[in-house]
Amino acid sequence: MVEAVRRGSSMREVARKFQVSRSHVQKWVKRAQGNSLGQVCWADRSRAPHHVANRTAPDLELAILECRKMLKETSALGFYGAEAIHESMSQICFPEQLPCVRTIDRILQRHGALDGGRRHRHQAPPSGWYLPEVALGRAELESFDIIEGLVIEGHGEVEVFTGKALWGPHVAAWPMPSVSAKVAQEKLLQHWRMHGLPSFAQFDNDTRFQGGHNHPDVVGRIVRICLSLGITPVFAPPHESGFQAVIEHFNGLWQQKVWDRFHHLNLAALEKRSSQFTEAYYRRLARQREAAPARRRFPTAWRANLQTEPMGQMIYLRRCDAKGEAFFLGQRFSIAPQFAFRLIRCEVHLDEQEIRIFRLRRREPTDQPLIKKIKYNRPRRGFRE
Repeated sequence: MVEAVRRGSSMREVARKFQVSRSHVQKWVKRAQGNSLGQVCWADRSRAPHHVANRTAPDLELAILECRKMLKETSALGFYGAEAIHESMSQICFPEQLPCVRTIDRILQRHGALDGGRRHRHQAPPSGWYLPEVALGRAELESFDIIEGLVIEGHGEVEVFTGKALWGPHVAAWPMPSVSAKVAQEKLLQHWRMHGLPSFAQFDNDTRFQGGHNHPDVVGRIVRICLSLGITPVFAPPHESGFQAVIEHFNGLWQQKVWDRFHHLNLAALEKRSSQFTEAYYRRLARQREAAPARRRFPTAWRANLQTEPMGQMIYLRRCDAKGEAFFLGQRFSIAPQFAFRLIRCEVHLDEQEIRIFRLRRREPTDQPLIKKIKYNRPRRGFRE
């Protein structure tokens, strides 16, 4: 187009020939003005202005950085942040020429002149990461908990025994006046007879699940039932977030969709609403989760015998104290001083009379080395009802 114009053709004629607007021809003619066609840069140019109208002048930015350096090295107070720079420069510059505190802060950030570092958030570990077979999806983990502090007007306090599977759609919520270890055992057996047995059952450190804390080496009713059915009981570390997230999320959902949503006249009405919710929620999860680890059938010939010596494996998730010791089974076990405040998984193998300690790290969820073995010979004692 430029060459045609230079030969003597009019811009209107050239625009008609190349089927473009006349302003388009004028643009390229102006671009090539005074240069040979081979020297002209024909690349598209940005339409952004060369200078931003509201951007701080470079010399003023340099003055801000110099002021920060001066305050850091010579200031008696030792303050050299955006507010201190603004206060110091306001004594030199006119207020209308000086950027605001927020702009000064952005200038410091743009030039990397901030001392504070941003918090680096690491990727969360996979679900069930502290149990390798569960994390790989080869075994099912079912968590159980108790919701306390609910009151039905005119009928007194209510507790809810809840359960939630990690991979499968199985959920449960049983409202009752109070949850005892014996009642929890009956509900667990009822649930497992209906849906099958998981590989792991996780609880908090409530005495109704774990057993009494008044004597060492106590194995409670729930633990004995799990061991006799070939289920490995897992106890979450006290005062740690994340390990009970699955069941705590379900507890919050149950309270939102059942307890807070309706006015319950009595316990029977609450049980009916809870049953409707858990059945509907089970069907919803069953549609969403196609694959889940297989659950074992409940043995038909099994009978509960709490006096049988417990055999199998128990798992305690713990965080060592300042001395590198961990508390479980009603006593303290010395792990190692270098593992102070570290997470560990304690596997109690009753058959082999041994405790195996594994290191746990959220940043490296697949690296769980064995760090110690402890001989453990549990005293034989009967179960007291």
